[in-house]
Amino acid sequence: METAIKIADDVRSGRRTAESVVRESLDAIESQNEKLNALLGVFSSAIEDAKEIDRRIAAGEDVGVLAGVPIVMKDNMLVRGERCSAGSRILENFDAPYDSTVTKRLRAAGAVLIGRANMDEFAMGSSTENSHYGPSRNPWDVARVPGGSSGGSAVAVAAGFAPIALGSDTGGSIRQPASLCGIVGLKPTYGRVSRHGLMALSSSLDQIGPFARTVEDAELVMSVMQGGDEMDATTAEVVDPSFAPAGASEDKGVKGLRVGVPKEYFVDGMDENIKKSVLDAVAEFERAGAEIVPISLPTAEFALAAYYVIQPCEAASNLGRFDGIRFGYSSEGQTLLETYERSRGEGFGAETQRRIILGTFVSSAGYSDAFYKKASKVRTLIKRDFDEAFKRCDVIAAPTSPSLAWPIGEKFADPLSMYLSDIYTVSANLATIPAMSIPCGFVDGLPVGLQLMARPFDEASLYRAGKFYQSVTDHHLKTA
Repeated sequence: METAIKIADDVRSGRRTAESVVRESLDAIESQNEKLNALLGVFSSAIEDAKEIDRRIAAGEDVGVLAGVPIVMKDNMLVRGERCSAGSRILENFDAPYDSTVTKRLRAAGAVLIGRANMDEFAMGSSTENSHYGPSRNPWDVARVPGGSSGGSAVAVAAGFAPIALGSDTGGSIRQPASLCGIVGLKPTYGRVSRHGLMALSSSLDQIGPFARTVEDAELVMSVMQGGDEMDATTAEVVDPSFAPAGASEDKGVKGLRVGVPKEYFVDGMDENIKKSVLDAVAEFERAGAEIVPISLPTAEFALAAYYVIQPCEAASNLGRFDGIRFGYSSEGQTLLETYERSRGEGFGAETQRRIILGTFVSSAGYSDAFYKKASKVRTLIKRDFDEAFKRCDVIAAPTSPSLAWPIGEKFADPLSMYLSDIYTVSANLATIPAMSIPCGFVDGLPVGLQLMARPFDEASLYRAGKFYQSVTDHHLKTA
């Protein structure tokens, strides 16, 4: 499928119709989704929405910068009247009562929302194997995982179902599947995009962001979704004006850009092929005139432990609303307590129950000082490390994932092994900074991702660095 920029330009100019573009997406879904299990359903309104865009264009109306672009939504973002289950049995029959803010903004820009993507239940997982509806499969090798929790969204873009999909990133859930599926995935600065209408996992960590095939497409979608929202008090009235709606913003190159390389992210025992791919990418920046700066993030080794205290605590609180009484799955018992226990025990999967129990324990009386408060202090130190590092560099380059896509089932029974797949991504969430994964080669036929991180609200530096590297790899592919 073509890029979102090309599709929108073609639709606005009349070279193509929005309806034909959407039908192409739906045909791809129909032919491949049974094998990949990327989407849990298509939206009934997609064709009519596309026809309405064509009608408005014919009438001379401005339909927006995403005119006719098909977009897949992760199954935890509300689209009014459509099913939204967060990959869970407990919400298998739940229809969204209102639109999320990102839903409204995408439609106002002319996008056509075509379906909802599979995901780890309530975004708890790194492989999409925790979905009540079965795992999604990596399009590069269907015997392997696509990553998670936004695995279905990543597969939808990598397989050509749509040029854009949305995911949510709490500890790497956009960047890690982007890496494993060989596409671009951006986690914006916390507060850059409204979370209104996103089912909350961890309210101080969650952020909505795009998957795309190109950095320019991700930048375009961000130009539509960004900005303050009165329905989300954590959003910031900060808008990046760098994107030109008519196309990609100016490519400035990377001469003079300071690229930090943290020693803590390149340690003995990591996959040597991944290490080589990432360092080869860093060398491309140096050849183009960027300054490579060795840096240290000394508290990085504690990030994963801090994350798996803070995130379960907030998740246990957020998921308390699913009680089998107000909405969602219910299993009636002889007493109110038994109804609660049966509804939650049958409605939640094993990983969700595990994290609810963990979060309840570490935040309980007598333990919160030893665990939650200590993790919060570590989080402050991690943020301080990044602040110090960015005094010496403009972007930080690191691996996205410590491993290639692994076979389905390989880590499913070993939660600690699964948690380790987030080791390079959770720090950005704890520090609230923007981070992006872009493809940087293949090992044994499987994609490798380069992670770029920047100061808060400096997504522009990520776009600059990402577009440079994208242009280099495009050249290599054309001349290989």
